[in-house]
Amino acid sequence: MDEQRDAAVTGPPLDRRAELSEFLRSRRARLKPEDVGLPDFGRHRRVPGLRREELAQLAGVSVAYYTRLEQGNGRNVSAEVLDSIARALRLTDAEHAHLTHLAKPKSHKKKPAARQQQVRPPLRQLLDAMEGVPAYIVGRRSEILAWNRMAAAVFDDWAELPVAERNWARLVFLKPEYRDLFVDWEQKAIDVVCSLRMDAGCYPDDPRLSALVGELSVKSEEFGRLWATHDVKEKNHGVKRLHHPLVGDLALNFESFRMSDGTDQCLVTYHAEPGSASAESLRLLASWGTDATRAGSSA
Repeated sequence: MDEQRDAAVTGPPLDRRAELSEFLRSRRARLKPEDVGLPDFGRHRRVPGLRREELAQLAGVSVAYYTRLEQGNGRNVSAEVLDSIARALRLTDAEHAHLTHLAKPKSHKKKPAARQQQVRPPLRQLLDAMEGVPAYIVGRRSEILAWNRMAAAVFDDWAELPVAERNWARLVFLKPEYRDLFVDWEQKAIDVVCSLRMDAGCYPDDPRLSALVGELSVKSEEFGRLWATHDVKEKNHGVKRLHHPLVGDLALNFESFRMSDGTDQCLVTYHAEPGSASAESLRLLASWGTDATRAGSSA
């Protein structure tokens, strides 16, 4: 696939302190005293979820210390304190990692987040060798970097799109046809936003990411609603149900494999259960090749 990248519009970096503050507030708000074994003495609580005092008590830190952290001042916080707060908030592994990235950001001076993302030639060869298996590589900011012929037949031929539009967030929230493609569009939208949130924790200074978030917040009310939840998670496998314009309903198992070379890229593959109707539909799409892609786009 053509890897020439268009010049991207950039925006001001995300406010890391505000991100940390809102994330902690949102996680605290979802817990009730009875969830963590605390008595609830008041009928009318002025804040949703736990109070700061209650969370500090559970984490074993002073109220003043936790308050400073929730106000976005995580500069001197230790890993041990973050672990205690994560346990008190009952964070998932992905949420714990996100909290750590926000409170104690790593330096990316050697590998700026806004730098061009490149896919190694052997990975492109691997994609082409995976006949009958829709597969693609996605990078930071949900950018679709490379894909094979079967992925084009199932999801649309992204080569026909401008480079800037080869992005899962843009496709899901701004392209009406993707609402029809994904049977559970809401869940796909949640997955995309959760992934972007994790990127924001790792690369809060990425101007392309902040520009993408800003654009989608203006153009999509649904994106703004989901972004405000501050949810983060990694979904590495599962079943995706699609409604393809040519072959109808598909139930495909997906697997996501994160590259270990520090590129923040994932190889995502889809396959159907052997002998299933979806497997036969994939076989038909494979036999039609590019004709299927063009016909699907027209439909």
